[in-house]
Amino acid sequence: MTAPIRPHPVLAKYYGSLDERPSFTQSLFDATACHYGRIDRIFSLGSGGWYRGRALRRSGLRPGMRVLDVAVGTGLMAHAALRVTEGRADVVGLDVSQNMLTEAQRTLGIPLIRAKAEQLPVAEASVDFVSMGYALRHISDLASTFQEFRRVLRPGGTLLLLEIARPQGRIMHGLTSWYLGRFVPSICRLLMPRTSSAALMGYFWTTIKHCVPPGVILDELAATGFVEVDCDADVDVFRAYRARKPG
Repeated sequence: MTAPIRPHPVLAKYYGSLDERPSFTQSLFDATACHYGRIDRIFSLGSGGWYRGRALRRSGLRPGMRVLDVAVGTGLMAHAALRVTEGRADVVGLDVSQNMLTEAQRTLGIPLIRAKAEQLPVAEASVDFVSMGYALRHISDLASTFQEFRRVLRPGGTLLLLEIARPQGRIMHGLTSWYLGRFVPSICRLLMPRTSSAALMGYFWTTIKHCVPPGVILDELAATGFVEVDCDADVDVFRAYRARKPG
């Protein structure tokens, strides 16, 4: 059996052990689901939809494809996929948070499944495109998750993972730390008091700060059997990992 590859170590500030991590993250996302659209607009300065659409187009998403959006959340990535294909894609969303799925259902007329990325209740070789937006840090094991992604993709199918990486440069790291670690939580606390929004964004920055570097993700994708593995980087922060299942 392949040894697990954790996205980041145990974060004692938030939970005491790996066993406690799934319930902690699920509770946090359940508590913030109704505010997540607003949180995203604050965090991305309104550019999130444009960025997701660009990444999907660059990855070859086109009408007629069957898409599995893992960690669909409130449906931001799924919405972008439908826009890119002008509604002519068969999109299915999956998430562990029931409250996130409830929010997604309000605006998305697509099938939604409650499940986790490490154990996809999806048939082998049944989808053309797997996407995941900013959730790789919240899974328990990169190895088993990537194996599941490869299993459900059809030969020649595409995987797109959007993530945020810890900048390597000192100046950019300082700016990102201030923006994500202090400014965004403060704005969330100001605009959405008595919610868990600020706690969510504080947790986001902590997971980003302690996440495995991009090279580990790229190496594990290749080790899982994906080909054409690469990564686009914007301002040394936003990462779009792409890979293809051999045809």
